[in-house]
Parts: sequence; C-alpha cells; structure tokens
Amino acid sequence: MFTNKIRFFFKIFLFFVSTIGFSQATTKSVFWEKVQFGGGLGLGFGTGFTNIAVAPSAIYNVNQYFATGLGLQYNYLSQKNQFSSHQYGVSLIALVNPIQEIQFSTELEQLRVTTSYENPAFASENFWNTALFLGVGYRTNNVTIGGRYNVLYKQDRNVYGSAFMPFVRVFF
Repeated sequence: MFTNKIRFFFKIFLFFVSTIGFSQATTKSVFWEKVQFGGGLGLGFGTGFTNIAVAPSAIYNVNQYFATGLGLQYNYLSQKNQFSSHQYGVSLIALVNPIQEIQFSTELEQLRVTTSYENPAFASENFWNTALFLGVGYRTNNVTIGGRYNVLYKQDRNVYGSAFMPFVRVFF
C-alpha cells in the first residue's frame, strides 16, 4: 500500500519537475512565476561517522497567504563497524502566511528506511516511517526559521530522535 503511494507521489513529482525543461523553450507562463524551488543539503563527518542528506523541494504560491508543494529526500547514515542506513521518500507540504512575517506549515512525509548492522546480534531493519509535522516559523523574504512537531512520532520506531525539530526553510 505504501509502495503504491510513494510511486504515485514520485510520478507526480517527476512530471512536475520534467515540465521545467519545456517551460524554458517558451515564454514564462503565469504558473511558473508562482513556483519556487528550495530544499536542503547536509553533510556530517566525524570519527567513523558519515551523514549525507539531499532534499530538493518545490512549492506553488497559490496567493500571498497559501503555498503547497512536493519534496524528495535521501539520507545516508553510517557509523564505522556499527551500522549503515539509507532513507528515501517524498513529502507533501502546505504553507500558510497569515501575515508576511509568520509562517505555519503542515508536512506529510513518507520515508523508506533500511538499516544494516555489523553486529549479527542486531537484526537489519526495513520499514516505512510516516511523519506529520506541524510547524511555525518567522519569515523574512525567502527564509523561514522555526520549529516543527511530528504528531505521529513513536519513540520505539522512528528515524528521528525527537518529535520536535528546528528548521531553516529557503525557497528561491
């Protein structure tokens, strides 16, 4: 069931992104004037530890108060001689700006998580992680800084260490 949902959202995202190439050949339409792209890149390295994250996203500004969009995400985590993990998925996001400086957000995220442990005493994991984040942030121009809370957080089966997460969101 989740696999079909991911495929559906991935196809929508690919269709959305693939039309960018066609828009370059003609004059820019009103639709593309309301589209913004952003996302995140992350690199973390330590003694035997590696964390690489790529998360592109795109939103459509319906009006000055509301925007909606899609995002993709891929994370690689590894601790030498302990484990390695791949996480990939899709998210749907809605942003509401009641005033220019305040932004409320809702984000539904579906991640596939595969983790392999070096120690045979631990079983490898392969599961879906669903998160529903509700957030609020301070917005200035294209940057929003704030916090979000995962209302579906389960401490015993989750890829995140906490239900609350700070964020910095940038769209161009």
